[in-house]
Amino acid sequence: MDKQALLKRHRKRNRYKLLVLLLVLLVASLLDWRWFFPLALMIWLAQEAWFSDHQFYSAKVDYRYRFPEDARCLPLPLKGSRLHLPEADLHGSDTLIVQVKLKASLLGRLFDPGLIAGDNRQDFERGACGIRYFNLSGQEQALMGAGLPLNARFCRIIGEPRLYAFNHPDYTQKRLLILAPHADDAELAAFGLYSRAQEVAIVTLTQGEIEASHYRRFNLDKACAAQLKGRLRTWDSLAIPLWGGVPQSRCVQLGYFCMQLPAMLAAPEQRFASRESLETDIRAARAHNPLRLPADHDGLPTGHNLLADLAALLEHFRPEVVVTPHPQIDAHADHIATTAALKQALRQSQWQPHSLLLYANHLHDNDRWPMGRASDGVALPPHFDDQGEPLRPWSLSLNAAQQLDKAQSLAMQHDLQTPLPMKKRLRRRIQSLLAARRWPNSGEDEFFRKAVRRHELFFMEDSFPSMSEGE
Repeated sequence: MDKQALLKRHRKRNRYKLLVLLLVLLVASLLDWRWFFPLALMIWLAQEAWFSDHQFYSAKVDYRYRFPEDARCLPLPLKGSRLHLPEADLHGSDTLIVQVKLKASLLGRLFDPGLIAGDNRQDFERGACGIRYFNLSGQEQALMGAGLPLNARFCRIIGEPRLYAFNHPDYTQKRLLILAPHADDAELAAFGLYSRAQEVAIVTLTQGEIEASHYRRFNLDKACAAQLKGRLRTWDSLAIPLWGGVPQSRCVQLGYFCMQLPAMLAAPEQRFASRESLETDIRAARAHNPLRLPADHDGLPTGHNLLADLAALLEHFRPEVVVTPHPQIDAHADHIATTAALKQALRQSQWQPHSLLLYANHLHDNDRWPMGRASDGVALPPHFDDQGEPLRPWSLSLNAAQQLDKAQSLAMQHDLQTPLPMKKRLRRRIQSLLAARRWPNSGEDEFFRKAVRRHELFFMEDSFPSMSEGE
């Protein structure tokens, strides 16, 4: 079920709950009207503090992952309150994932339960009861040395944890091509990666021009506001990577229109103009590109041109690794279409990368993941299908200075500077007071909490069934 269907079902359930609560209030007011306003206030505060999350699954179910057969799986003894593997050789294992079964305490239904290993904290869903996956990447030396102190916060561990260890090449030493459906996606998912990479190119597929009501404060109509937003985000996609050491000569803006990528792939010969800016030509957004591309000839926003552009970019930059959204975990329609377009373009390209690194900026079923505070670790996301392809996580660790630089790259993004609506601002205040949640002072947008972490998480794919299809 896609995210919009899940959201619709979630809102329907909330309406039923609201109806029941209104009936309770009505009965209480008939018995004694003085109860009405205190009860109404308590119900509203509870809704904002504990029931407003977009979480479309039960916290009492296990996450279900299937890892590749070559992943090392080791029992991880928990002696007292320490994790210790004195005889294990984890050298060369860059990604360490602990499978652990949690049971939230009574307070863990009011406050986010979590685990703290050394200085690495990761929170989970309130009321969590089941298997979860804690990210220990970057802590292998402590694990093999004196051990890691492990503290459970508002929960307890059931049974013995298991450690999965993964070996990967050093992707920062590979030629990288990062595909960003919109300006800011490259920074959200991979600023730490691309700022350390030896050779990287960033390609942004769309202008990101829709939902531009914030810009109408300049006395612009809907179309002009969308055009302004598209120009600003086009500039963001070309200029901000320089903060991470990627020059404009290695950045490309394709200029297609937001939320039109799925339709373009479904009808590749048809033109899909912007839904809001009314623009039909993509060439204005390409004015500062460092190379000419096939669609520069006619400027038509078609799937045919998109695939030709991507094939040309693969052959120009010759990446060993392409970084792109995960089509099963990332819920955004443009993100899913970006990776689908890449796999179709690979059939046209003479150059084939060795592997993909897949990221997720928008989940189907939990808008808060990664849960917890900015600077915390990144646990594996909710996943409930262990029958599909095995998933091979790769986790890159970011130190405090790198996290600060990443936060500043987000602060430059125009789309992440929009002030919070009063309703969300008030909700945060209530959750801060009643549920002990915290947000960073680097920016108001939720991505400053979710994306600026001690880890960047990807899933590696090194087989491309789509390449051979139709050959």
